[in-house]
Amino acid sequence: MDKKLQKGDFSKEFLQKIAATEPQWMRDKRLEAYAHYESLPMPHTTKDDVWRRTVDMRTQDYWRRTRRYLRGFAVEKYHPSVPNGTVSSEYVDDSESETAGVLVQVDGQRQHISDSEILKEKGVYFADLHTALQEQPELLRSYFMNKAVTLETALKSGNIAQHNKFDALHGAFWQGGYLLHVPKGVRVEAPLRVYIRMSEAEQADLSHTLIIAEEGSQVVVLEDNLSTTAEASGLHSGAVEIFAGQNANVTYVQAQRWNRHVWNFASHRAMVARDAQLCWVTATFGGRLNKINQAVVLEGAGCNAKMLGLAFTDARQHLDVSTAQEHISPHTSSDLLYRTVLKDRAQAAWGGNIYVYPSANHTDAYQKNDNLLLSERAHADTLPGLEIQAHEVRCTHGATAGKIDAEQVFYLMSRGLPYTEAEKLIVEGFFEPVMERIPLESVREELGTSITRKLVTS
Repeated sequence: MDKKLQKGDFSKEFLQKIAATEPQWMRDKRLEAYAHYESLPMPHTTKDDVWRRTVDMRTQDYWRRTRRYLRGFAVEKYHPSVPNGTVSSEYVDDSESETAGVLVQVDGQRQHISDSEILKEKGVYFADLHTALQEQPELLRSYFMNKAVTLETALKSGNIAQHNKFDALHGAFWQGGYLLHVPKGVRVEAPLRVYIRMSEAEQADLSHTLIIAEEGSQVVVLEDNLSTTAEASGLHSGAVEIFAGQNANVTYVQAQRWNRHVWNFASHRAMVARDAQLCWVTATFGGRLNKINQAVVLEGAGCNAKMLGLAFTDARQHLDVSTAQEHISPHTSSDLLYRTVLKDRAQAAWGGNIYVYPSANHTDAYQKNDNLLLSERAHADTLPGLEIQAHEVRCTHGATAGKIDAEQVFYLMSRGLPYTEAEKLIVEGFFEPVMERIPLESVREELGTSITRKLVTS
């Protein structure tokens, strides 16, 4: 097929084309999201607090004069793929043998998927979303972008498909992604690996991650987002949904390594049921501009969530992260630690809120954001917040931003280390509090390699 025919646009006609063979409920969901997409403006005003700190550093002077955001970005420049069912082994990773299953997606198209016999015997379902829509339509209908699966409460974090124009864009035109369903009581010891890649210029990746871990189950998912071409521009408008059932144990790691020409917009949410455990690790290294909304809803008594984040930005990269820890039920706990290293003229902004609902007594919640500045022109904004409606709680927060310690550098250099090695050790030490909380040694090693690569190439 001619590559030009594999790309679409963000029109209603194209939406109807990609949804032609889908169930009616999915078509309705797409059309509802498209209506929001049409009605919502692009972020453009300082009155919108969510976007107030989202400024592309390369056009900051322009923004100061006009108060317009995202100059240089035009959604019509980017094109979603047309599903064609292509499957090949071209992009299979060498580590496949060490995992329970592997899925590879390139430019919105599934390239490869495999799962072990153990997964099949245990009844674990692992497939790309387009296949899942044909084979598991009722399961998808129950969970896909459905905030009211278990809650009647209006969530502070809102509807994942209606946050802003980019979320609505994703809801209308999503392509690619995967569904992982782990049945009740099933424990998957080996991790599953997912590779979501962009290779062509002006590609729009709208992949959707949906993980459903039922009662008493256990699973680890390692997801890698990567540009295979250093200079190809692109748009990622994605979503992640995680459902951890009663007493489930879920570990989800997402490493983002888009190139410096990719605009990255994403909304992530996890719903954590009674006595469940969630460990969510987010690592950000790439992207031209990143705007990420991440929320964890602790809906069941006794559940716990760890939200771990590390980021390394350089050149003129911009990272803007908004997090929410929503405590619905009593005796729940959450612990957030985000650490960012900034170099050159990079800029980062983090805004985090802990919400404690009236019925969530005995909540224990903590959030901390630390930023290490390796250059004079790097800049970090941090804004923690609390909204507490219960009486018996323990909620605390902290935030720091500072330059690299000259005394630490001097001490290491006095021991014979060159400046670059001294800086590397300080950066590794800065990230260590996050690293030591990650339960998988292989993940710690991979993230350490990415940090080293960033130091060498920046």
